[in-house]
Amino acid sequence: MKDAAPSTQPETFYLKDYTPFGYVVERVELVFRLSPEATRVLSKIRFAPNPDVSDREFFLHGEKLKLISAQIDGAEVAPNVTDTGLSCEVPDTPFTWEAEVEINPKANTALEGLYMSNGMYCTQCEAEGFRKITYYPDRPDVMSTFNVRIEGDEKVMLSNGNPGESGEGFAEWHDPWPKPAYLFALVAGDLLNHPDRFTTRSGKDVELNIWVRPGDEGKCAFGMEALKKSMTWDEEVYGREYDLDVFNIVAVDDFNMGAMENKGLNIFNSSCVLASPETSTDANFERIEAIIAHEYFHNWTGNRITCRDWFQLCLKEGLTVYRDAQFTADMRSAPVKRIEDVIELRARQFPEDNGPLAHPVRPEAFQEINNFYTATVYEKGAEVIGMLKRLVGDEAYYKALDLYFNRHDGQACTIEDWIKVFEDSTGRDLAQFKNWYSQAGTPRLSVDESFEDGTYTLTFRQKTPPTPGQDHKDPKVIPIAVGLLTPTGDEVLPTTVLEMTEAEQSFSFEGFKTRPIPSILRDFSAPVILTRDSSAKERAFLLAHDTDPFTRWEAGRELAKASRIAMVIDGASPDSNYLEALQSLVRDDHLDPAFRALVLAPPTESEIAQALADQGVTPDPDAIHDAAETFAQTLAQSLSDSLPRLFAATLVDGAYVPDAKGAGLRALNGRILGLLTRIDGGEAATKQFETANNMTVQNSALACLLKAEKGDAQSQAFFEQWQDDRLVMDKWFGLQVATARPERAPAIAQSLTEHPLFTIKNPNRFRAVMGALAMNHAGFHQADGSGYRLLADQLIALDPLNPQTTARMCSAFQTWKRYDAGRQDKIRAELKRIKATEGLSRDTNEMVSRILDA
Repeated sequence: MKDAAPSTQPETFYLKDYTPFGYVVERVELVFRLSPEATRVLSKIRFAPNPDVSDREFFLHGEKLKLISAQIDGAEVAPNVTDTGLSCEVPDTPFTWEAEVEINPKANTALEGLYMSNGMYCTQCEAEGFRKITYYPDRPDVMSTFNVRIEGDEKVMLSNGNPGESGEGFAEWHDPWPKPAYLFALVAGDLLNHPDRFTTRSGKDVELNIWVRPGDEGKCAFGMEALKKSMTWDEEVYGREYDLDVFNIVAVDDFNMGAMENKGLNIFNSSCVLASPETSTDANFERIEAIIAHEYFHNWTGNRITCRDWFQLCLKEGLTVYRDAQFTADMRSAPVKRIEDVIELRARQFPEDNGPLAHPVRPEAFQEINNFYTATVYEKGAEVIGMLKRLVGDEAYYKALDLYFNRHDGQACTIEDWIKVFEDSTGRDLAQFKNWYSQAGTPRLSVDESFEDGTYTLTFRQKTPPTPGQDHKDPKVIPIAVGLLTPTGDEVLPTTVLEMTEAEQSFSFEGFKTRPIPSILRDFSAPVILTRDSSAKERAFLLAHDTDPFTRWEAGRELAKASRIAMVIDGASPDSNYLEALQSLVRDDHLDPAFRALVLAPPTESEIAQALADQGVTPDPDAIHDAAETFAQTLAQSLSDSLPRLFAATLVDGAYVPDAKGAGLRALNGRILGLLTRIDGGEAATKQFETANNMTVQNSALACLLKAEKGDAQSQAFFEQWQDDRLVMDKWFGLQVATARPERAPAIAQSLTEHPLFTIKNPNRFRAVMGALAMNHAGFHQADGSGYRLLADQLIALDPLNPQTTARMCSAFQTWKRYDAGRQDKIRAELKRIKATEGLSRDTNEMVSRILDA
């Protein structure tokens, strides 16, 4: 990344302009003298000229720092200081730079750099937060060892690496592994630990701790077990062993992200590590398990091997998301995990790919890197890894990963390094495969079929629509997993991967007596949108008989979407064939309850809106919502005789266990209860709420009652029971908006922003309310613009405090051009109002500009 002086306009950084830093950092020594409003940071850094750079400039990043003194080799210097850093004349030989700065953690509401959360000091340095701690070349390709001394009155003082000396008022830490500054971490405060130990496969004894505020120590056991499972799994599957004497996790209430993989000291949003049956749902437990795994796996895919520059962010995030998905699949249900990942991809990444915020998995330009921590980089980046593994095979994949770790340990790498490992390991030419990293947009894959003289032929065509800055798209390598079935349900061709490389390509299969029925894109083998003319009868057949869980679920999803679209466009009744198929499936007690719950989950209203827009129909949020309600009511009535039995069969007796089996039953229970509440007036839901022994069933019952507008008393009881638990209260805030009738949703969200327990400064609480409003499709898109206006008001208020969270929430507006002219005008006006705000942050300005200008 090229360093530059500040300008009045937001600067755009380009991948093509990358140049190495002119100096090597040989070692870093830091001293922190903690004080809430006046922390002193003393840095002592050994620099040496980089022999690979001839035109060297000594520029250190720094923002919101008060420089007290600076020295080079012990002599005072007067550097040129700007709002973004400092420059200075330096020797052309190795030298020692020393600086003392003062910062104000208490005033740091942006939650980047060193800040305070409920009296606790903590840091967040990814992507560019370290420059708010001290002057430093804050870029991922500058790696060094760190020695840290923390001085203060805090009970516990932690940093990266292994502990050194400690005593009254100080603690020292040494990280022997070179790392970039974005992986630096410091935590200090009144903390308690939940301890454990782990022995690596080579016999190394590792101390484990989860550090929490007093009162939360009873919510650590599950997270600790998840950590130990992750460590074992990474040894067994990837051959990766932990490399320090201690591994610390700290739960922090105020945190912009889910968690951060700082070397040896992972800092977690409290919601992503604290869990108990009484306060956490099954979804919380699964998410915690996955995030703990994700951050631990970063130790190798992100820490030991990191990114050369931030354009390569997917190198660490896509790979690590793929690894944590593998882990969850092994710990729980692989088919269910795959379907859940596809649902998430379509809900978050497909709209991103299809709108003004579209960008390649490896972007080529940005103004603010925080805006590129996106579903495209993470989720689509993981899908690209999955395709690569599918193309080369399991054995070749793990052989290539071994080469990657051996070749690049301790380095800052690029996508080119990653691809070359696979080319060298497998002998394949992957030049065309790199299009997945360089081209934005979701490929559209269409298919025609023919059957003649016993030969069945599938002809595929691929096309990726233009995206901002990319009008032309070259064909991609697309692995298409296909199976073939007979009309009686027998599989005559097991899953076979077809490798598509052309814009149009045919594949033939011989030796059939009757025309087979295709099962295409099994296991969702590529992140594409598949279109194929098929009848409702064939889809119902696949829903009943397909041997691949994903394509079986997908057949049901397509039936549901077709029925819902017909209801919106033509005023049709719910499709009777689909209703019959659902009735048969939900009554099949031999099927995995989690799978049945997924099939019963309807397409989201936003998903239907996008499907309509793809057909050239302007979506009407109110009509889409009415169709969803009509369909749900019809389904409930068609199953009315079975619902009490099905509900009873999904009740889980005994103590709560957060395992896959129990979670599947409770997921199906929640779906059945939602339908039953439409029939019995909330009787079963009221009883379940009163007798619940865990948060999953209590939360589910409350949601059903609120949706039916019969839950006022239960909502108040829930509030009184849990008002002192901040994470449970996030659930309560979100439920009020998520379950509200569309016409009431903006007003309810507005009233919640005035609630005594609402605080705009806490990202979890803010997202609970405003995120729920954005997800209430018809509520957010009220024709009077009240939803847009409220979100814009809140974003304008939040931006001066926390630009990062503000910018990310702007994505709620990204699909604005698919709606009618009246709604477009109202959204455009709110976006312009945000953009015109005096002093708008670079983060938010970039996001709003991209949404407006596309």
